[in-house]
Amino acid sequence: MNGHTPLEVVSPYTGAVIGTVARSGAAEVEQALTESFAIFRNRDRWLPVHQRVDVLTRLAGLMEDRLEELARLAASEGGKPLIDSRVEAARAADGVRLAVETIRSEAGHTIPIAGTAAGAKRLAFTQKEPVGVVVAVSAFNHPLNLIVHQVAAAVAAGCSVIVKPAEDTPLSAFRFVELMAQAGLPEGWCRFLIPTDLELAEALVTDSRVGFFSFIGSAKIGWMLRSRLAPGTRCALEHGGAAPLIVAGDADLDLAVPAILKGGFYHAGQVCVSVQRVFAHHSIAEELANRLAAGASELTVGDPLDERTDVGPLIRPAELERVSIWVDDATQAGARRVSGGEDLGHNCYAPTVLVDPPADARVSREEIFGPVVCVYPFDDLDHAIERANDLPVAFQAAVFTRSVDTALRVYRRIDASAVMVNDHTAFRVDGMPFAGLRQSGYGVGGIPYTIEDMQIEKMAVIHSPEL
Repeated sequence: MNGHTPLEVVSPYTGAVIGTVARSGAAEVEQALTESFAIFRNRDRWLPVHQRVDVLTRLAGLMEDRLEELARLAASEGGKPLIDSRVEAARAADGVRLAVETIRSEAGHTIPIAGTAAGAKRLAFTQKEPVGVVVAVSAFNHPLNLIVHQVAAAVAAGCSVIVKPAEDTPLSAFRFVELMAQAGLPEGWCRFLIPTDLELAEALVTDSRVGFFSFIGSAKIGWMLRSRLAPGTRCALEHGGAAPLIVAGDADLDLAVPAILKGGFYHAGQVCVSVQRVFAHHSIAEELANRLAAGASELTVGDPLDERTDVGPLIRPAELERVSIWVDDATQAGARRVSGGEDLGHNCYAPTVLVDPPADARVSREEIFGPVVCVYPFDDLDHAIERANDLPVAFQAAVFTRSVDTALRVYRRIDASAVMVNDHTAFRVDGMPFAGLRQSGYGVGGIPYTIEDMQIEKMAVIHSPEL
């Protein structure tokens, strides 16, 4: 023990303590930075690709043997229902295998320089090298899979890594780090830290020995930390949005309704690309809202460890209070509530559908991060796209239509890094690029893209008369 009071981890549903993790003081943070940087500076300690492949392959196998354990741990601390936490655990194990596939096939490039006299008798090529020490600060909403995207990617890239998970959900990350060690990752390559205070956490992130800062969390914190990084530290930021989804008049509502229900209420809306703003053509808007309300009322809300639960709790009481205030403010300003709007106890909020909140309401302009979907009728498609674009955030978007031309018009004109056609905004597989635009983030996520970000491409130019 280091003398610091351990962090107690509580269930967001019951409030009971489900585990503890040690906190790290200034001495532990300095030791982690010193030893991680020493690994990077000593090239004889770098892990060759084949060794990284072996470690990560064993890690994936260990995770696959423990999927139920990992799912229950994530559900207990994060509140995501067990049915969805099982999917997360399986995705996390598959993500580790994806990292293996990525580095097995990674290669540099041959640079064409022979086309000029200056390049004659020379061969230029590149190879990949790690960028340096990675510090990964993660979020609570996917306590295992986000760690894979940050930490497994760092190890795959050849970087030593220090991970600071969300204080609400550190147990999954701690277990993951333990499994990495069991898989044969040499001591010191992956370190778990929960600094004792925010100032120490900021000192960790902004230290000059950090080569890459990976952040998943709020825009306010992410942009602040980026502004304080040491010169030369690279970074990737993943924040949230207020995802727009357009339902054209010709849309198949039998397809759209279940997709919107899943995309809007999955993990109680605590997803950075959760369906939030649904722009529906006036000819089908009322039917869509009523069908969403009916579907929302049928969802089972409650204990995340109950196999019947569709929607679990919000992560903490303050978030429940905030969501409730935003919904109440919207209805007082003229929004029509057609379902939900109730505190159900145990940090659970009833899945809520609002119709036509004012454009200046917080539910219309800021990320809700709760189980609330807003439906806005529209007459003109281009006007709906303009409204969708009228925010400082942009991430993933979606459109439901039977028309290829309508789908392509939305794709071309809406502000988003990805547009889902006849699917919800929260669709994601772990190999695809995942990028917030504007205030929603910086850089591109997704395991192969993160690995690339955490490496440099180093060139050699060989001059020989034999060339």
